Amino acid sequence: MSETLLDYATLRVIWWLLLGVLLIGFAITDGFDLGVGATFRILGRTDAERRAVLESIEPVWEGNQVWLVLGGGAAFAAWPLLYATSFSGLYLAMFLILLALILRPVGFTYRDKLADARWRGAWDWALTIGGALPALLFGVAFGNLFLGLPFHFDALQRPIGPGGFFSLLHPFALLSGVISLSMLVLHGAAYAAMKVGEPMAARASALGRCASTVYVLAFIGAGVWLATIVSGYHIIGNVDHAGPSDPTRKTVEVLAGDWLTNFRTWPWMWAAPGGAILAAVIAHLLLHLRLAGAAFMASTVVQAGTILTAGFALFPFLMPSSTYPNQSLTIWDASSSPKTLFLMLCAALVFIPIILAYTTWVFRVLKGRSTLEGLHGNEGPY
Repeated sequence: MSETLLDYATLRVIWWLLLGVLLIGFAITDGFDLGVGATFRILGRTDAERRAVLESIEPVWEGNQVWLVLGGGAAFAAWPLLYATSFSGLYLAMFLILLALILRPVGFTYRDKLADARWRGAWDWALTIGGALPALLFGVAFGNLFLGLPFHFDALQRPIGPGGFFSLLHPFALLSGVISLSMLVLHGAAYAAMKVGEPMAARASALGRCASTVYVLAFIGAGVWLATIVSGYHIIGNVDHAGPSDPTRKTVEVLAGDWLTNFRTWPWMWAAPGGAILAAVIAHLLLHLRLAGAAFMASTVVQAGTILTAGFALFPFLMPSSTYPNQSLTIWDASSSPKTLFLMLCAALVFIPIILAYTTWVFRVLKGRSTLEGLHGNEGPY
């Protein structure tokens, strides 16, 4: 028995759920400004139009990134083996994501320092990369979880992974990247259609409809690929849900199509992919009708449904190993101690509601559209 009020197995499941909540929070909040950043050169065709689009996300993007910080902190403290393995095996990919994210604050700060077209054009490209590259690589990373990553542990439980960055660019992983990029572009386009004036809002509606179509086709294609070609993992024998965090104490079998086992065992899980596809179709129709606010709410369901689909399919695996399947990381053998999980849970129950309240308040204060008329008199550098 655990020394805490909750047993070890329950704490592990709760933190798996909380990790999912943090990822969904990141996709819903920071996801739309990544989508806007990736496409603002398309939404805005003149310098003034691009400034108006950027002003719709500039006041909120920094606060939205708190979800990414929380997710990284949760992985570090609740799943130390997951944190260590992912940051060693995916080092270059993580570095590129962080570099792209760093480009955003620099771009926001320096873009309007000079009125020179070449200066602003260069920072426009930096902001585009800062939005598009993370959106793509997040999906590539998730796709590689289904393929398995090349790693194992030595006698001291130190992760050893011989894989390189280009080995991550498997066709299925790239398809997963397309899913991630298209769903965030949809989310960003719905936000822009709601928050930016004309003619940018009309372009955002058209772009969102294209993104929703790409998302549905890619999402269904990835599902068929998982069901027929990609090998899934499952644990053989009894699992000690309250056992020690040692990923070398189990036997894992790898079979084609096995990632859908959870959906066959618990049919209610189909609500996640079904809801994501339905929400994308509804968002498409709402954008066509120019009901941007409702389309944005539908696109939040797309984000949540997509992440839940991946989580349900992988459960209980956190990071499968392609070279040593028996040493794959699961929620049962990669967590911190019961006391650590319990203390972190207490902290999360305090701070997550505060963050939700703060986020709600910010968006309430900043309601309204960013229009070309609002830029009048502010055409020069800041």
